[in-house]
Amino acid sequence: MSKNKKLLSIVAPAYNEAENIDEFYSRILESTKDLNLDIEIIYVNDGSLDKTIDVIYKQKENNNHITAIDLSRNFGKEIALTAGLDYSSGDAVVVIDTDLQDPPELIPKLVENWNDGYDVVNAKRIKREGESSLKKITSYIYYRVLFRLSDISIPKDIGDFRLLDRKALDALLKLREKHRYMKGLFVWVGFKQKEIEYEREARFKGKTKLNLLSLFNLAFDGLTSFSIMPLRLASIIGFLSAVTGFLYGATIVIKTIFFHEPVAGFTSLVVLITFFGGIQLLSIGIIGEYIGRIFNETKNRPLYIVKNIKHSIFFK
Repeated sequence: MSKNKKLLSIVAPAYNEAENIDEFYSRILESTKDLNLDIEIIYVNDGSLDKTIDVIYKQKENNNHITAIDLSRNFGKEIALTAGLDYSSGDAVVVIDTDLQDPPELIPKLVENWNDGYDVVNAKRIKREGESSLKKITSYIYYRVLFRLSDISIPKDIGDFRLLDRKALDALLKLREKHRYMKGLFVWVGFKQKEIEYEREARFKGKTKLNLLSLFNLAFDGLTSFSIMPLRLASIIGFLSAVTGFLYGATIVIKTIFFHEPVAGFTSLVVLITFFGGIQLLSIGIIGEYIGRIFNETKNRPLYIVKNIKHSIFFK
């Protein structure tokens, strides 16, 4: 540790990544060895069921630049990431996954742009290896829908891999909401930002820990955290449904009174009731999601609980 060097913290959440951690560590050391910076690696074990924490502790025994955080259970990647940021001491911090889809070799380029005066340097994926066509298509659609509907300009095709200056990080850490969509929060804090492009690699080993349901929940968190458009859409659909119902009713009355035509039968009535009932339930569900988020915020529980932590020599 040098008093003349700046400190770069590398935050790496991990869930069942025992088979990737050592390779990740080696590539981090290799890619940062020529940087004129002190390097701090902060691992966050998010309730892994394999030997992830044991591998981390073994690395820690040989390197006092490592902070090992072991959470009491699986809180989810967004919360684990927040825990790592909370305990970072660096003048800047890099967020990166331990599955090696985001290449550590890009870190010097992130640092270069930071040295040029940028407070947030985002890594933009221009190619995604090792992902199914369905995942690529749904991600493509989702990011563009979110970009259109959100109250802030959340950039397309950018994940968590990025660098933040200390002042941007301090601003981010003031945001303590329970439903955390970090990709949006990184943008919300503002500051001088830049994008650099890279090709995302396939996982080094193993399979992704995110299933379809968890991806859907994350996507929904992103939409509801940064937009009230679903509420507005519910209002618009409700208004259009009311107008449609009124016009349909008026048509029936006119046909019955002036043209003596019989009222439509039972089948059409059932279809209409089912249709409008579905719209009502959908609207109530959307409202319920927002109310549920308010309820979770009022409980004032901590974001996470740390079971054990072993600090690096940089911890203040």
